[in-house]
Amino acid sequence: MKRFQLFIRGISTNWTGTVGVALTTSAFILFVFFELLQIAGILTNSYVGLISYMALPAIFLIGLIMVPIGWWQFRRATGRSTSELLTQRFPDDMTKAKRIGSSLLATIALLTLVNILFIGIGGARMLHFMDTPEFCGTACHSVMEPEWVAYQNSPHAHVACVECHVGEGAGALLDAKLNGLWQVVSVTFDLYERPIPTPVHQLRPARETCEKCHWPDKFYGDRIKTYAKYAMDEESTASHTTLALKVGSGQEEGTIHWHVSESNEVTYQTADEQRMQMEWVEVHKGDQVNRYTNRKPFPVDTNSEGDATEPPAARKMDCVDCHNRATHIYQDPEAAVNKALADGRINRALPFAKKVALGALLGNYGTDKDAALQSIDDGVRGHYMRGDDDLNRKVTGLLPDIDKMVSAVQEIYRQNIFPIMNVGWNAYPSHLGHQGQAGCFRCHNADMVDEGGQAIPYDCTLCHSILAMDSESQFQYLLPLSKEDPDRKMHQYLRDEFLGQPGPGLPDEPTAETGEALPDQ
Repeated sequence: MKRFQLFIRGISTNWTGTVGVALTTSAFILFVFFELLQIAGILTNSYVGLISYMALPAIFLIGLIMVPIGWWQFRRATGRSTSELLTQRFPDDMTKAKRIGSSLLATIALLTLVNILFIGIGGARMLHFMDTPEFCGTACHSVMEPEWVAYQNSPHAHVACVECHVGEGAGALLDAKLNGLWQVVSVTFDLYERPIPTPVHQLRPARETCEKCHWPDKFYGDRIKTYAKYAMDEESTASHTTLALKVGSGQEEGTIHWHVSESNEVTYQTADEQRMQMEWVEVHKGDQVNRYTNRKPFPVDTNSEGDATEPPAARKMDCVDCHNRATHIYQDPEAAVNKALADGRINRALPFAKKVALGALLGNYGTDKDAALQSIDDGVRGHYMRGDDDLNRKVTGLLPDIDKMVSAVQEIYRQNIFPIMNVGWNAYPSHLGHQGQAGCFRCHNADMVDEGGQAIPYDCTLCHSILAMDSESQFQYLLPLSKEDPDRKMHQYLRDEFLGQPGPGLPDEPTAETGEALPDQ
């Protein structure tokens, strides 16, 4: 220890060298200290990683650089040679030559080895930390907060960000780190867009990411999915839409995953960077190629000089063309309220529960999110406790449900609205399905036609059978036909389409199979 103290005193030649020694030593000690605390489970905050694996190694390197600079300044100021300064600054027993070199040389070699190990371990730990979701989501807190919150509430919350956003190999790692440096510059000088654009052109191919877990052959058959919807009336009356999604493995034509099967290839050209407007679509099946062109004209995009810009490159369709919000999912406000009612987080026994909840969500609250959450609380409670005798009677005994409703509405707002980043309702549209956005209808519409004028099929039952549509029963179209039902023809058609064969008609109507009327039942 005494020899180490003498060495430190010897290289602390001036203020530059002294500061360098102080920075290097303190950074090393703090790094070891933080590592021990994290191993012991005492420190778990992700921001500690920013200090341990980024700030401290940087301080350590700055200190190392300052030490030889200080020595160089000291030598110039004294006008003496290095050997003379060594004799002056260090005791004779440290500079005296021995069979394997002086003890000063051994000390320098030992500390150099320690420095190399520290930089190597610190660098490896830094790279590992930079690959964690906590770093991606919290290093630039206000900028990445919307994506971080959405990620934590997503089906892929246990999948690291780098599994989808960084490719394999040194080249992909280098590209990711260079892109990260630009993001640091953007945050530092406030150069980023609000909201952050979806990086559709930087995502890795789905076959390298999604299909490591979700390969098309893994899926088969249909998937039944029911969507509950509630009216704006006093009872928040429920209705149901049930679909039998024709997922398929991709081998069967007429199934959803046919679009990404290896035996097919669907390519398209868009007119915009957001991939919302299709110029043409090509379907390759073996040697057969069918091309569909959009007969609607698109405005020509121009740059600042007024020249036409190059359209986006043609793209081969893969998973993310439909599942574009597989992880960073933002809810539609009405859909979010419907789900809260279906889950029981909002009690339908509260009068006008759907109307009150949706009204609270859609208020104009400005940019203060905390004030918005308080306004939601005040709005919901104010509606149910405004002194109306009839309303008071109806909510008697439901005060805990009002508390739950406030919490549910606030949580929906908290997870979807980020005023600082200009993220409001439906800022990031989903292409899954076609509710509220184009989705499937970007390609499947009457304007995408081939040379003969034949459009890409867009029939409702192409990708899903319809078992109920805003109906009282979840399987309305599987129930027996009724003469009083004005939609009985559609009812019969959708039932038969799902069953794959004609079913029984009404007693006084001929069946599709025999053309004869059924006996009275």
